[in-house]
Amino acid sequence: MKLKFTWRIWLWIIVLILAIVSIVNFPNLFQKGVIIKSVEQNSSAFEQGLRANQIITAIDGKSVTNLQDYSNIMQNKFNLSNEKVKTIITTTTNEYIIYSSKPPEITVSDLSKTNIKTGLDLSGGARALVQAKNHKLTKQEVDDLVDVVSNRLNVYGFSDITVRAVSDLQGNNFMLVEIAGATPKELENLISQQGKFEAKIGNETVFIGGERDITSVARSGQDSGVYSCNQVTDGYFCNFRFTVYLSQAAAERQARITSNLTLNSTSSGYLSKTLDLYLDNNLVDSLQISENLKGRVTTQVSIQGGGSGPTKADAYNSAQENMNKLQTILITGSLPFQLEIVKIDTISPTLGGTFTKYILISGVLAILSVAIIVFIKYRKLKLVIPPLLICTSEIIITLGVAAFVRQDLDLPGIAGILAAIGTGIDDQIVVLDEAEHKGESLNLKQKIKRAFTIVMGAFLTSAVSLLPLLWAGAGLLKGFAIMSLIGISIGVFITRRAFADMVGMIEE
Repeated sequence: MKLKFTWRIWLWIIVLILAIVSIVNFPNLFQKGVIIKSVEQNSSAFEQGLRANQIITAIDGKSVTNLQDYSNIMQNKFNLSNEKVKTIITTTTNEYIIYSSKPPEITVSDLSKTNIKTGLDLSGGARALVQAKNHKLTKQEVDDLVDVVSNRLNVYGFSDITVRAVSDLQGNNFMLVEIAGATPKELENLISQQGKFEAKIGNETVFIGGERDITSVARSGQDSGVYSCNQVTDGYFCNFRFTVYLSQAAAERQARITSNLTLNSTSSGYLSKTLDLYLDNNLVDSLQISENLKGRVTTQVSIQGGGSGPTKADAYNSAQENMNKLQTILITGSLPFQLEIVKIDTISPTLGGTFTKYILISGVLAILSVAIIVFIKYRKLKLVIPPLLICTSEIIITLGVAAFVRQDLDLPGIAGILAAIGTGIDDQIVVLDEAEHKGESLNLKQKIKRAFTIVMGAFLTSAVSLLPLLWAGAGLLKGFAIMSLIGISIGVFITRRAFADMVGMIEE
């Protein structure tokens, strides 16, 4: 028997091939190494030329094939001695030499072999649904809040950040923050505080955090870092310092305020008042002002602070964290509103991988179950092949469209794909029933046309019912709605029609 493919079957084949091309990341298919997701600005790595999306293949001549190799090399190379060491980083395009006492301030991950962008549920991390405290956000206000928070989180050095505005069916606006690899505690600390920074002399404000008063903040080199750790009564205390560069207006304001101060009678060489640093209206440190700064316009100020812990390593990490937080707030300024977290979730990459594994197994078993039921019902082995081909191709095409439009694939999204497959199987059974129905004068073409009337009615009903889910639950079900709509649309306009032609070929 000679097979004669219709244009619908050819369209299905072409779309299937394009979906596979969209899914597979061909440049990374045989490439080994790790990809740089982000590089902290003003760091030594940034200054040497390392940038996001570069692929690291070796460190100090040692081959790096995956994230585990990279982590092992860095852990063995650096310790808490603060001694600077030479690191040679080789990428696919260049070689970089960095002298530092700590690992390069970059975030890396394994190379992705596909273009499918996984959501937080699969990649692991923390998610928070946030609203303004005692204030109902307008659409414009939540958009402004998203911009400020995105800037703050990017400066802080996290990778794979998603910050977007969402709303519920009651018209309330929220901000949804997702950070891959972060813990709920880290996320809560980053966004629950307004981050209002003020430097005061007495009751007069000298400068505040943000672009208005701050032109630059040193984040690497001799002008920034943890410089001493000492043992105290209940553990260790480490000190940090970094340089802040003020705007001309802020420098002149400092000169005007200090010109009215007298010399400190108890501490020689300093003025009578200190520079007090406040974070969210809480005093975090007080710095002595050198007498040679009295009435002098200077754009350079050294900020100091510290961190404590039961061990030296804990104290060092605490000081580093406090310094990074203060630097971030100085760079980005305070948030426009006080925020409160409505809901916070976390999921590990291992758990996400387990979910994915069992969902895929469930999908395969569902397809095989359908094939068995079709065989039992119609007693024709040749009628089992089209449902298997169509169900498998619908999954591939749906994933291809998701990869093409850069839609995150999360657990609700996977559930949406499975729901679309279930709808597709119903439609295929309708077509088979109509094609196999005996005792009517209608020909095969008329029977399939009648079946598609039922299929289109079911499609329109499903599409309309899915639309509210784009906003329900403050957008947390959006992935389910989008993937379901993509799946059922592909089915109705491409795969179901190819399926009907396959059944027609078999019956003839």
